[in-house]
Amino acid sequence: MSSAAEGAAEAADGVAEHAGIDPAAPVDGDPAPYGELGKPFDRRSPFYYGFVGALGALIAFWLFQAVLGIGSVLMLVVVSFFLAAGLNPAVTFLERRGLRRSFAVTVVIVLALGTVALFLVAIVPVITDQITAITKNAPGWLDELQKNKKIQQLNDEYDIIDKLQAKITDENFLSALFGGALGFGLKIVSALFNLFVIVVLTLYFLASLRTTTGALYKLAPASRRDRVAKLGDKVIANIGGYVSGAFLVALCAGLSSLVFLSLTPIGEYAVALAFVVAVLDVIPMIGATLGAVIVSAIAFATDVKTGIACVVFYVVYQQFENYVVYPRVMSKSVDLPGAVIVIAALVGTALLGVVGALLAIPVAAAILLVVREVVVKQQDLR
Repeated sequence: MSSAAEGAAEAADGVAEHAGIDPAAPVDGDPAPYGELGKPFDRRSPFYYGFVGALGALIAFWLFQAVLGIGSVLMLVVVSFFLAAGLNPAVTFLERRGLRRSFAVTVVIVLALGTVALFLVAIVPVITDQITAITKNAPGWLDELQKNKKIQQLNDEYDIIDKLQAKITDENFLSALFGGALGFGLKIVSALFNLFVIVVLTLYFLASLRTTTGALYKLAPASRRDRVAKLGDKVIANIGGYVSGAFLVALCAGLSSLVFLSLTPIGEYAVALAFVVAVLDVIPMIGATLGAVIVSAIAFATDVKTGIACVVFYVVYQQFENYVVYPRVMSKSVDLPGAVIVIAALVGTALLGVVGALLAIPVAAAILLVVREVVVKQQDLR
């Protein structure tokens, strides 16, 4: 092409651009100057299903690994939320008495922190001293057990007492149990840090419980939001009732043990042993029995008559707790068949250990409520 022709072409393009015409636009009505569009990708293709399926599996695996990685953090969040739900009934009680929620939350927080501080200042030193005394006296109790003929036969066959006594008298036993002095110190620091995080998150959840739940309820469709909010509030109320009820039941067990043990020859350990009973009583199903076994074993090691008295007391008290205290305290929060309670506790223990056992019953109650109010009623309409 000559230079004159090229100049004419460039001039024509310039005029076209000045006029707002795209030089690359279809010419002479040609709708596809760059070729015809291909057919859409066949979503029924085996390649498509394989690719999308593999991609979904990889994303699911990645999410699963991420959840496992933050499992300890999620556990702290869940425990904090349950504790906040347990304190919420006290806040609601104060609200019904005319206090604004902000003031009610402040009062409950101050009382809760004050109770913990009082416990740490007044009770922990006593428990520490009594545990030290129990540790010092444990070898002597083992010597007393060896005087029993049946125990002597078992010890001759299996060396149970000798091995146990060697472990107790070993100064490095506690450190070795926790992985050495450094490991023991790190575990204490980790436990204190987790406790601090739980306290902070509990206070935050308690102060913003309505805001948090309200934000979650807005994720539901508008047509179902009211029902979702009512069911959610009922679930939280049930959780709060269970947590506060479990605390009351454990407190009753601890105080009863304190009064009884104070009248026995092992009264010098009454506070420590009553605290152990109260803590273990929170664990569903086996907690109360485990606490009774520990106290009775120490009582038998001290005096046979005291051991028998402890066995009789805890057998009678557990019947009273199971048929009088527990039903009255939990009647408004946990309405579960006995089989469901057992299954829930076993599943929770298998999944998350002691924490799972503590959370299993209120979670099972929440699931059963949703099944009754949603699934069953949907089936009734068909």
